[in-house]
Amino acid sequence: MTEYNGWKNYETWNVALWLANDRPTYLISEGYKTYPQPYLSFRDDLRKGPMLKCTATGDGVSLWDASLDIKALDEMIREE
Repeated sequence: MTEYNGWKNYETWNVALWLANDRPTYLISEGYKTYPQPYLSFRDDLRKGPMLKCTATGDGVSLWDASLDIKALDEMIREE
């Protein structure tokens, strides 16, 4: 598999880009830095949230895409 802009694949890159560049999403994700699995906890809460009910990025990449590199997304949230 070929990397995409330094990420495992397009899907992981797109989710990471969305997490870092959508201000409300970024601010919410900061609260998950200390969670054992920051990304998984964050996305589950996004789906359940009464206001957001978010399941995909603006480009249509599912936050549950099986090809996502969860470990890399966890590291990104911890480093933000």
